[in-house]
Amino acid sequence: MAHIAATAPQDTGPGPVHAASAGPASRRSPNRHTYGALDLGTNNCRLLVARPNENGFVVLDAFSRVVRLGEGLAGCGRISDAAIDRALAALSVCADKLCRRRVSISRSVATEACRRAVNGREFVERVYRETGIALDIIPPEEEARLAMLGCHRLLEPGDGPALIFDIGGGSTELVLIDTDGAEPKIKSWWSAPWGVVSLTESEGRDFADANARLAAYSRMRERVRHAFRRFAELLPKDKENIRLLGTSGTVTTLASVHLALPSYDRRAVDGLKVPADSMRQISRMMSRMSIAERAELPCIGMDRADLVVAGCAILDAIMDIWPAKTLGVADRGIREGILRSLMARDGHKL
Repeated sequence: MAHIAATAPQDTGPGPVHAASAGPASRRSPNRHTYGALDLGTNNCRLLVARPNENGFVVLDAFSRVVRLGEGLAGCGRISDAAIDRALAALSVCADKLCRRRVSISRSVATEACRRAVNGREFVERVYRETGIALDIIPPEEEARLAMLGCHRLLEPGDGPALIFDIGGGSTELVLIDTDGAEPKIKSWWSAPWGVVSLTESEGRDFADANARLAAYSRMRERVRHAFRRFAELLPKDKENIRLLGTSGTVTTLASVHLALPSYDRRAVDGLKVPADSMRQISRMMSRMSIAERAELPCIGMDRADLVVAGCAILDAIMDIWPAKTLGVADRGIREGILRSLMARDGHKL
């Protein structure tokens, strides 16, 4: 079910924060804390470990792995045993990094897969028993807030309205923000129950030919447009000077294709501005290709080959309701939003 707020959700702070219970790290002054941020999504498990500095924060360690936690969830309503095993393996790596880096303050969040699964709470309890990581299943509005906090600094300068979006594995969050003040304010937000995993599973993966694949792409795009329709009614009617910024594997992957990178390079992608028409052309190209053809493209491979087209359909639908001329690309989001929230709570100016 989609969620909407015509006004900004209340900022209740960064939520549950976990500190080391013993050892030198727990007795450090706030200026010497090492912070951790973990985001367990429907498709990926990501970790950042950082320490504040005069420019914001410096990353000490990072981890990212495709776990496909939501695989098959739409059909059975449960996180499968295989998905749990994959997630636990990745979270064990994260727990080891948090320990070795002597992280003293951290927050770990889980999103749509755990929100939707009937065994989501049971899974979270097992994660804590086996890894010591306390996952916080956050609501969509908190997911939207954290994504906005993590990437809004990459918005193009300007005084027009701005839309930030995060295409996840199980849902897509859109945030309309006002940037007139010193800090951006959320004017409205929307969470649609379509992400790259859920939308792919709604349509299937294998099709006879390019025409069948294109028809499936059109159906996915319309499904998402329908899910966005109420939010679209709240958007400003004047679409002049609007800005658009995306944070997700979809936009960073398509940006890599746009740049024809031989391998993924965060430095080239994070903060990039891409003409919206170029993104649409790449999306159309992807929609006609087979999984095997997509897998041969640099920066896609087998991990993303079957899911990237659903991401393209979601992106296409977003650009339909918010027709900005350029798309800003952010290789940052929820994890960075968590870190900024935790550090700001300790008095660091970011």
